[in-house]
Amino acid sequence: LCSRDPAPPPFEYVKGGGGIFKDMAVHDLDMSRHLMGSEPVEILASGTCHIDKKIMKLQGPEAYDTANIIVRYAGGKEAIIDVCRQAPYGYDQRAEVLGTKAMIQTDNMYPNTARIFAADYTGNADLPYDFFMSRYKEAYKQETVAFVDALVNDMPSPCTGEDGLIALIMAIAAGKSAQENRWVQFSEVADSVKCDEEGCMIVDLGVEPNLETENWMQRAVSNLRGSSSTKKKGIFSR
Repeated sequence: LCSRDPAPPPFEYVKGGGGIFKDMAVHDLDMSRHLMGSEPVEILASGTCHIDKKIMKLQGPEAYDTANIIVRYAGGKEAIIDVCRQAPYGYDQRAEVLGTKAMIQTDNMYPNTARIFAADYTGNADLPYDFFMSRYKEAYKQETVAFVDALVNDMPSPCTGEDGLIALIMAIAAGKSAQENRWVQFSEVADSVKCDEEGCMIVDLGVEPNLETENWMQRAVSNLRGSSSTKKKGIFSR
């Protein structure tokens, strides 16, 4: 998966936003899980700053504007993700899946199909769509229709709160991996949950990790759903 923005965001956006893994790569981590059709086990990530040197003063993954990620899934399958805050040629959103019998790719989308063939240039007449609001316009329509359909017909949402939670845990683990320069199992951060009378949220806590890899997702979802014995309200009950 490749996700590169056309220009870096303002310093104020990056500061306090959780860093490139949480505010940008989280979507690609979520997509990789969907494409794999299995559950993630561990992650290896790295991050650097090549574009906006002002963010280097920030803490942790907020100081990165470029990152690379490998996610290892059950059964040994792996996903490779690269993200960058700036691509000088425009918004770059591509995906490729290689299987034992075939390969499938999705390429960038353009405002039109016009192509130029000249002595000094051969290619698209325009740059790709400039940002996510235009690139994913049709996807947002379909998401809205699916959400309304779930409400009106009392059907399950195609994308659940659990899906969002797992993507966030993957992003937290990516940041931990980049900072500690090692593979990180998702079970190490699955218990990083802080709860109070208002509900529960994922935070970066230095809790003692539970390394039971088999059930890390069930534990995380259970923590956020709340417990009747403790009378804590879970995030999904809000």
